[in-house]
Amino acid sequence: MAIEITKANFTEEVIESSLPVLVDFWAPWCGPCRVMGPIVDELSAELSGKAKVCKINVDTDGDLAGQFGIMTVPTFAVFKNGKLVKKDSGGKSKEELVSFIIE
Repeated sequence: MAIEITKANFTEEVIESSLPVLVDFWAPWCGPCRVMGPIVDELSAELSGKAKVCKINVDTDGDLAGQFGIMTVPTFAVFKNGKLVKKDSGGKSKEELVSFIIE
């Protein structure tokens, strides 16, 4: 299961992580986000020990979305060593997400 991120745990879970972090910016009303949810949760289990997988609900934590220029959902962002290194919007296959975080 992906880690639910809020403003309260963002620094600890994302910025201070020693592993690469995939963050799924999503919203409950977003159809493509609901399709991606199970894939993101599967990745969380499959990448355990290699990467961390997190989710940020843009409706409840819009400040975090704004901080990183998230304009559409779903948007996937990769953080390494506390820095945003890349982001991309839209639905993805599991394989595309693995490549996105690992490369």
